[in-house]
Amino acid sequence: MVQQRVDWLAGGVRRSVAADRIVGTATQLFQERGFDHVGMDDVAAAVGCSRATLYRHYRGKPALIDAVMARAAVSVAERVSVAVGRYEGARRIVEAILASVSAVRSDPVLARGFAVSRAGGSDSAFATSPELGRLATLLTGIAPDDEAAQWIVRVVLSLLSWPLADAASERRMVERFVR
Repeated sequence: MVQQRVDWLAGGVRRSVAADRIVGTATQLFQERGFDHVGMDDVAAAVGCSRATLYRHYRGKPALIDAVMARAAVSVAERVSVAVGRYEGARRIVEAILASVSAVRSDPVLARGFAVSRAGGSDSAFATSPELGRLATLLTGIAPDDEAAQWIVRVVLSLLSWPLADAASERRMVERFVR
């Protein structure tokens, strides 16, 4: 195992510090201009690094978008976890689904990223994501069950794709099928 040493000037492991800076800058650019209007050249210029350095960390724009979305998803998962911590059983599942939908809608990066993926028809990657399935299992408190976790992910994605008239309608629908 290669031990990475802390760079005194960077204030951390240089590679990690660089990756964090790149993702932070890309996040800001994507929020300001949208995913389609930011290129790798734009990110490299804003970070203050060469394209070669940027590509050493992220092989292309899809990998960089994945890293930005992953960082935003961690924040959403933390908020949902706090929101559902006091619930158990079916109530926890309902609250986790609804809190997830609300958190994604309120997160500028995830909301924009999800809209882009829907427009491109690539949301099947979300629906079958093992990582999202693991998060669904963790946040809802269900026993490990891949099919149940994927069902929860698909319910969240469905509500994001085809929202009902209001939050009360979404709650009634989720409660009806989660007992």
